[in-house]
Amino acid sequence: MEKEKTGTPGGRQVKKTFPIGTVVLFVIFIVTVVAVTVAVKQLAPRAPDELAAVMRPAPRALQPIAFKDHTGKLYTLADLEGKWTFLFFGYTFCPDICPTTLSMLSSMIGQLEQDVGSVDDVQVLFVSVDPHRDKPEAIGQYLAHFHQGFVGITADEPKTRALADQFGAMFFKEQVNDADNYLMAHASSIYLVGPGADFVAAFSPPHDPATIASQFITIRKLKS
Repeated sequence: MEKEKTGTPGGRQVKKTFPIGTVVLFVIFIVTVVAVTVAVKQLAPRAPDELAAVMRPAPRALQPIAFKDHTGKLYTLADLEGKWTFLFFGYTFCPDICPTTLSMLSSMIGQLEQDVGSVDDVQVLFVSVDPHRDKPEAIGQYLAHFHQGFVGITADEPKTRALADQFGAMFFKEQVNDADNYLMAHASSIYLVGPGADFVAAFSPPHDPATIASQFITIRKLKS
């Protein structure tokens, strides 16, 4: 297909060829992309509407970690494998968010025990964002106030931040005058790590133990 165009330099008429072949190829490409996208969506299991804002589109494998748990033992990615882990970033001097969330998680574990019985494949992991003050023994004593089965881990600031970045969780020390008396600003979401040590879901506040327990049961069925 050709189209004439006049008014070119020198007053000459120039025949300009319309790139019909390129257009056809582009249309075929678009149709193919749309068809593949639709097919993938039809094949992929669709999460229930109530989990739309909770589950990740696809699980994301976590990078290796090296922390100390509240007993002083090395804690690595292998300790996450084979279990469903509710992970929460906080610190023992936290005045409000942490004790509230840990109490809620304790209630949530109790709710799961009522709903499904055994929770041997479920754990709660508390990650300290305050390594300066949160030593392993102090973390262990702190968590014992909420649940005997909770696990706490700590590492230096770079390692802690590297783990937090994998979840998109921020934390920082608020400006203070006293080097040993300060607050830490930190994410208040709870993150769910699957048995393959992959980031599966995130629960944003406000947190309700019965709701999270119900959502988790659904997620576990979908991933089984």
